[in-house]
Amino acid sequence: MSSTHHGQYGDLRAQLDTLTTEAFRPELAEIDTLPTLDIARIMNGEDATVPAAVAAQLPRIAAAIDAAAERAARGGRLVYAGAGTAGRLGVLDASECPPTFNTDPDEVVGLIAGGPGAMITSVEGAEDSKELAAADLTAIKLTAADTVVGISASGRTPYAVGAVEHARALGALTVGLSCNADSALAAAAEHGIEVVVGPELLAGSTRLKAGTAQKLVLNMISTITMMRRGKTYGNLMVDVRASNDKLRARSRRIVSLATGAPDDEIESALAATGGEVKNAILLILGSVDGPTAARLLTENDGRLRAALLRAAAPPRTP
Repeated sequence: MSSTHHGQYGDLRAQLDTLTTEAFRPELAEIDTLPTLDIARIMNGEDATVPAAVAAQLPRIAAAIDAAAERAARGGRLVYAGAGTAGRLGVLDASECPPTFNTDPDEVVGLIAGGPGAMITSVEGAEDSKELAAADLTAIKLTAADTVVGISASGRTPYAVGAVEHARALGALTVGLSCNADSALAAAAEHGIEVVVGPELLAGSTRLKAGTAQKLVLNMISTITMMRRGKTYGNLMVDVRASNDKLRARSRRIVSLATGAPDDEIESALAATGGEVKNAILLILGSVDGPTAARLLTENDGRLRAALLRAAAPPRTP
């Protein structure tokens, strides 16, 4: 090994030694000799500590969501960027928004270092490039209207840090989600969220507690942003896209829960609105026809509560 490589890796090892997520736990050095049930209990106990670590960051998470929702209301996109497990979790969260909230696939975007193939196969070296992150954001035509969430357990992954730095230079809203305190990622972002989950069961395997913490925070970011955009009615997924039999059944159940209407009325309302749940609820509760329901929702930016108020309001006099 050349002295250059030795120095490079030596510096990186020294960095890793300072990261809580990479810490070695001597008390678990014999864990592989324990009965399976004991190992499972230890893992479960570790996982139980994650929600408390997330709770400590809730004010920061809420502030980031409010800022992201404000951008989204003006047409801005939500973009996740990360490498490895962090990148996969971002892609997962983004890919679940269209069926859950009827968003267009480009409204919530997941970028992973190395491209889509990295979801399945590790792409060596991709995470080490800030330039790759900038190129990926340029490829999706990032603008100042968008929000970029850089995700990295260590908080030092160049791809995630580079994504946030590039986005911030363009004037986009930036969020840095990591699992170590005083991270470069949080420092680079306008909103830093550091969920410190402590050392992993397997030293450095940040797909465990750190991955769980990231999943919990990403759940909050996408779900609450969509709630703020009027994509839900109470706790009902009224923007669900009925693309299969299960979701078609769920659509009918949601209309029933929202309205209490009998099944024949629900079927009639869904038929009159092309299967759109939100429109069907407005048709029933607002006593309007299908075209009026569509118009009221369009005029009220898809917000069912606001459209219901308009439906109930007396007509304006000229």
